[in-house]
Amino acid sequence: MRYFHTIPQGPGFQPLADEACKLLAFAKLNLEAGQSYEGQTGEREVLLVALSGSAEVEVGPRVFTRVGGRPSVFAGNPHSVYLPRGHRYTVRAHTRFEAALPSAPSDLDTDPYEIRPEQVNTGKWGTLNFTRNFREILVEPDGRPASRLIVGETITPSGNWSTYPPHKHEVAQGSEVFHEEMYYFRISSPEGWGLTRHYSPERGYDQTYVVKDETLLSIPHGYHTYASAPGYTGYYLWFLAGDGRRQGVRFDPDLAWVQKTVGMV
Repeated sequence: MRYFHTIPQGPGFQPLADEACKLLAFAKLNLEAGQSYEGQTGEREVLLVALSGSAEVEVGPRVFTRVGGRPSVFAGNPHSVYLPRGHRYTVRAHTRFEAALPSAPSDLDTDPYEIRPEQVNTGKWGTLNFTRNFREILVEPDGRPASRLIVGETITPSGNWSTYPPHKHEVAQGSEVFHEEMYYFRISSPEGWGLTRHYSPERGYDQTYVVKDETLLSIPHGYHTYASAPGYTGYYLWFLAGDGRRQGVRFDPDLAWVQKTVGMV
């Protein structure tokens, strides 16, 4: 099974061919100024997350005239539009525009809505050299309607670890809740890199991948963690779908003690 991918970089709508996750899907939208793209959600809910540039997004009867605006994922909070199932949508680029489109099956009929940058919940997780900055976009209990999707962003400073201690969320047991997850990565400079480890003692795999700009880790199960190389800031869009929208994880029992140090330092 292939878990690590390089995202296609052509113009227009670029879907990811992934067989590991059964619920989650991902696509990237690349438009030049003045270009447009028309799509439909089908039986899925989609969160359009503006990565860079600005565009008009029309979905059903709603028109969101200026979505986005940040020059890159490292420069400010995201601006997003929730695209419900059963809707056609059109994206018209004002400038060169990049968007991520994570999606999941949906049984919810609701109206489209935007999540503006000032509505994103931000803060820090971890401590010492595993401090990272989070941006929660569509995460309970924010009160926004969604069927399955949970979406946010993490910025990992130069040389720091993220998603540490490693955790998993593959079964409903104790505090652990089943969710598939994907990490879509960007790096602050084209030659930059990081490392991600994805492993499962129960399933017999342990892989470490070199993270470059425009790569993605598909996580249907297994522990996972990420580290930025010194000199480079790492970004990943994280999105989940599974049993409900309440998250619950199990830390690697050999490393879980590190989590207890957060309150001590």
